[in-house]
Amino acid sequence: MVEIIEGKRVGKQGRIAVGCSAAVFNDQQKILLIRRADNGMWAVPGGYMEAGESLTEACAREVLEETGLTVQVQRLISVYTNPHLLLKYPDGNRWQLVVLHFAAKPISDELRTSNESTEVQFFSEVEAQDLKMNPFDQLRISDAFTAQQKTLIRDEF
Repeated sequence: MVEIIEGKRVGKQGRIAVGCSAAVFNDQQKILLIRRADNGMWAVPGGYMEAGESLTEACAREVLEETGLTVQVQRLISVYTNPHLLLKYPDGNRWQLVVLHFAAKPISDELRTSNESTEVQFFSEVEAQDLKMNPFDQLRISDAFTAQQKTLIRDEF
């Protein structure tokens, strides 16, 4: 289980991890969410970038791995970081996150679960509000539904 450590500039005690997530909308303007296998909560698909790949490749890979859906990354919705928040993993790694949240268009329609997801489903903004999820996922969903064209920068989340 990941421990969240909060405190003034606590990010200095860790390393930077670059993450990406996707807001994938279907024709009915519903957003794609996964139910995470590790905690049972709903989330946007996403994960960490791997060495040797671009941000858009990482985003598309994470969506494919977690949902079975092939996507085309279209634009950057928002950037999130918080120098006062640190994630501590059971293996001892500590990470300050930099997360880029992208809008992505589905290219295929073959949804499936994975070892990281137990359910994969599209939800309206209203439906998503009633789902059990962490505040960071709620923020990314809200930012995606604003549909503004300028990138949002959030230095604390």
